[in-house]
Amino acid sequence: MREYLKTRWQSWVMAAAMLLMAVIVLFLYDVPLEPVGYIAVLVIICETGFLIWGYCKYRKKQQNLLYIKDNGALALEHMEAPENENEALYQDICRLLDEERIKARNQSSALGTELMDFYTMWVHQIKTPIAASRLLLQEEELNPGEIQNELFKIEQYVEMVLGYLRTQDLSSDLCLEEVNLDEIIKDQIHKFARIFVGKKLSLDYEGVEETVLTDKKWLGFVVGQIISNALKYTKKGKISIYMSKARSHTLVIEDTGIGIRQEDLPRVFEKGFTGYNGREEGRSTGIGLYLCGKIMKKLDHGIRIESEQGKGTRVFLELGRKKMDLY
Repeated sequence: MREYLKTRWQSWVMAAAMLLMAVIVLFLYDVPLEPVGYIAVLVIICETGFLIWGYCKYRKKQQNLLYIKDNGALALEHMEAPENENEALYQDICRLLDEERIKARNQSSALGTELMDFYTMWVHQIKTPIAASRLLLQEEELNPGEIQNELFKIEQYVEMVLGYLRTQDLSSDLCLEEVNLDEIIKDQIHKFARIFVGKKLSLDYEGVEETVLTDKKWLGFVVGQIISNALKYTKKGKISIYMSKARSHTLVIEDTGIGIRQEDLPRVFEKGFTGYNGREEGRSTGIGLYLCGKIMKKLDHGIRIESEQGKGTRVFLELGRKKMDLY
């Protein structure tokens, strides 16, 4: 009640001021002041009536707001119809905030589900090289090379999950600079050298003279992922890395692997899409190319794939830039 009375003091001051003006006017015109008493009584009765009526509305609205607060959500269906334009604007703001809250909650829930699905799939896949390493360690004659291969696979899976987590907020992790493309490629080739030797695949790379404005770490991640895919799906033959002669600032990574079905090509950059090859091999997460597409878009680079099943795949990394979206 006290809080409500604080909101009504202006009306009482106004009533008192009007009575005072009435007294002054009657006094100046030498009119008896007795009617002022009757007027004061009527004003007090009316003001008290309005006070009680207003308090009932105030109390009802307060209970309504407390109900909404206690239920932990903006249950707008319980709000009364607005009495004026300001209340209507207030309710519109509440609705907008409620929509944003629901949207944020749904996004958070969807992200949580995606992360759980990814971790579940990732855990199942990383168990394979771990189990293989355990079996190798149980053999009488240890083969360090095979164990290192399995450890390398584990490292690749760890890099994949770290990359997936970091790309959730990629803008804050970008560091643009002029980098030597040849250094990035050679770093990735060196990382996969043991796999090339183990699978007896040849590498055709003569070096490139190209400087790119990019993020060295993330472009290296993309190049490494493309080479990893080429190694995974190439049983024999070679992997070639070169600059396109037909398209400027375009790096091509070409393999003689199993290729990709034409009907799968439009979807290879979708999250979780494994396609025919992924289902046949049973080793695809459906995340690698999705991350590549996301990273290249953020760097304002392009990426596209040409492939023919049974003949091989060409991945084009278009490294020319026109603009960059940092947000």
